[in-house]
Amino acid sequence: MSPHVNSAAAVVAAFLVFAAHLYFPANGHLNSATTPLLGVLSDLTVSSFPFCPLTVSSTTTDHQYGCKYNPLCDDFPPDFPPPDTPAVSVFCVDPNGCCDFTTVQAAVDAIPNHSRKRNVVWINKGIYFEKVTIPASKPNITFQGQGFDLTAIAWNDTAKSANGTFYSASVSIFATGFVAKNISFINVAPIPRPGAVDAQAVAIRINGDQAAFWGCGFFGAQDTLHDDRGRHYFKECFIQGSIDFIFGDARSLYENCRLISIADPVPSGQRSITGSVTAHARVSENDNTGYSFVNCSIGGTGWIWLGRAWRPYSRVVFAYTSMSDIIASEGWNDWNDPSRDQTVFYGEYKCTGEGANLAKRVPYAQKLSDVQVLPYLNTSFIDGDQWLQPYCDALISA
Repeated sequence: MSPHVNSAAAVVAAFLVFAAHLYFPANGHLNSATTPLLGVLSDLTVSSFPFCPLTVSSTTTDHQYGCKYNPLCDDFPPDFPPPDTPAVSVFCVDPNGCCDFTTVQAAVDAIPNHSRKRNVVWINKGIYFEKVTIPASKPNITFQGQGFDLTAIAWNDTAKSANGTFYSASVSIFATGFVAKNISFINVAPIPRPGAVDAQAVAIRINGDQAAFWGCGFFGAQDTLHDDRGRHYFKECFIQGSIDFIFGDARSLYENCRLISIADPVPSGQRSITGSVTAHARVSENDNTGYSFVNCSIGGTGWIWLGRAWRPYSRVVFAYTSMSDIIASEGWNDWNDPSRDQTVFYGEYKCTGEGANLAKRVPYAQKLSDVQVLPYLNTSFIDGDQWLQPYCDALISA
């Protein structure tokens, strides 16, 4: 796929391919077009549906569309966006040109540098095919979509096309205080074969501190979610990938999230590894970083590890998590470096499902006690009492 494809059909088809791998814990390897999310996504291909991916050149004054239809705004919320207040400014994005911006990046660019206000980028339903960057000079931004199955930002860079995995992200966040709700982040590059060179394709890179995501989707394959640096919170999110699809060196709490593997299926009777959920990169025992997954579920396809030790002090905990039979019996991998067996921290606590059997776990995996697990079970793990709650207060109704 060319780095500058603007075809509506290509974007929607890629989204549908990803969605076809949706998994719900109660239904094994569910791949049915009757699932609620896939049904909604299928509706996006109907010609009467009022959305269209925008061309890269679309701006607030030059409304160029990747397909042809009459951009009516009759059903757009009246008197929206609301006027600014001393605490909140709203930047409205709509693919039909019904408000001030037709691309997300244009709205971000319009936000003043070093603003102390909460700047809400309200994004109407549609797939916005663009590469978006929030620089460190623009803190306190909220992306508010209309549902993670209806609003998405998509691009298709790979490690090869972007000159490095870290730069392949469809959305990159370097600012403090970023919030997203009800929106998806997608990398629609072709799904790579295991071991493919320079085929990593990141959907989002989160490099800023104090970021929070509610009801968001993260769609990709290898290296979907670059949970890079800082303290981050994910609540009721949908995260899809194949190999190391949550990776980085952040300190993050994932609550009630669905983790969906699209790794290569393994033939019956074989047990060859085809993927991994996490690849945490903690480099020192003095670094207070790690991933904690609480009340989550893991399903999909493949025969995968819960995590592998990208760096020597990798730290990951799963608690109260439902694990399907795609989890390899050994559970974890030391990146083929036995010295890391002594330094990683891989813990499990009261998980359920066929993949949660600890009997054949690697020796360095830990069955956590009630005391050991306590620091990982709530937002205190990410110092959430210091910063998280106020982020909920600036979401806009329309």
